[in-house]
Amino acid sequence: MKDTLRNLMLRVTRFARPGGLREAAAAIQRAFARPAPRPVPKAEVIDDDITIIEDHELRIEPARDDGAEGSFIADSFGNSAGTRDYKLYVPSGASPHGLALVVMLHGCKQNPDDFALGTGMNRRAQQQGCLVLYPGQSRAVNSLGCWNWFQQDNQQRDGGEPSIIADLTRHIIASYAVDPRRVYVAGLSAGGAMAAIMAATYPELYAAVGIHSGLAHAAAHDLVSALKAMRIGPAPRDEAPAPGERRVVPTIVFHGDRDETVHPNNGDQVIAQARVAAGSGAAAETDEAETAGLVGVVVESGEVAQGHAYTRTIHRDAQGRCDAEHWLVHGAAHAWSGGQPGGSYTDPLGPDASTEMLRFFFEHPQRE
Repeated sequence: MKDTLRNLMLRVTRFARPGGLREAAAAIQRAFARPAPRPVPKAEVIDDDITIIEDHELRIEPARDDGAEGSFIADSFGNSAGTRDYKLYVPSGASPHGLALVVMLHGCKQNPDDFALGTGMNRRAQQQGCLVLYPGQSRAVNSLGCWNWFQQDNQQRDGGEPSIIADLTRHIIASYAVDPRRVYVAGLSAGGAMAAIMAATYPELYAAVGIHSGLAHAAAHDLVSALKAMRIGPAPRDEAPAPGERRVVPTIVFHGDRDETVHPNNGDQVIAQARVAAGSGAAAETDEAETAGLVGVVVESGEVAQGHAYTRTIHRDAQGRCDAEHWLVHGAAHAWSGGQPGGSYTDPLGPDASTEMLRFFFEHPQRE
């Protein structure tokens, strides 16, 4: 695998010349979309009943996730940066006011229906009484359906794909009387990298972020650096964010230690980036809090029955609050931990990332 990625990097470097960007983009997209190896099960994406929206007419269909009794609403949304289709899960019997909202960003070669099925998030949202929004990447802007996380135009606020996702989030908040203190974002792979971007560029909008098999904000700035970050992890930043540069967004990370598509070092970097932000406003209190035993790192080990072992690392801030949580799943590859066999890029051997992310999210309403 290492030789394969090294050869691919050489090809991408050769392509990254005038007239060769399309070939380079195709090469890195193929690398990012590499399926998880056996025994991780994967299934074909079911396309038969995907709704085609014309003239922005809503169509409401039963949710396809087993056990979810609510409705899937299909529509499209656009702003000056572009238009994207989306699906919205609305649980049955939910209160019409004050709902939480979870924004789920799919990975390469996935779509909202496939991602909802594989993560099982709709069924859990039915149990918890929250909305789930699934923006869909357009194949017109990325042939494999990957969010373009490695393009600098898509790593900034108020432009590109982040602005579409943020404005769509605001649209759903206003349309469904969502509690703005309980809005969260999560993603897998390229979607995980985009979730990190959303937390970094719109920290006032998202109360917490979940990143599964993804990369930190600005982990790459072009195709070549993206491939390198995927292979060995991102290069160290020249300088840390200045104190107060951005609001703390509590972060939960899942990553398999046998992921050969996005190196597990990227999960470490996501946590490090979150911890820099968390420490920026409370440095003066850290020594006293550590002395009192209120801040630091707690490491726990566990194992799912007939499944994967894992290491869970909990980071606390100067006030003793958990602001970052890192699940390293031993023996897992590039797949959603605890996912459903019917979806693509899933590993049903656990632990259950969907349940743990919702638990983490609901423990973290937006801080003042």
